[in-house]
Amino acid sequence: MPDIASIAGSAGMIVNGYAFTNTDDGHVKVLNLNAPESALVLDHDGNVLETSMDDMEVGIVQEYYRNNKEFLETDHA
Repeated sequence: MPDIASIAGSAGMIVNGYAFTNTDDGHVKVLNLNAPESALVLDHDGNVLETSMDDMEVGIVQEYYRNNKEFLETDHA
């Protein structure tokens, strides 16, 4: 079981319960904080590389990413 508080704290952004975290290799890890068994890895353009989500959830998360990725890429601190 992942440490949800740690993941949420280190996420670049959280949208509707999904934590988005940039990786060193340019990918984006996404974790559903309400159902941590649902995870996804996206490339920079939002294409799926790996997932344990169903197709409907993947589509929803891809839209969240594409609509908000500007906030993930920029440090707004």
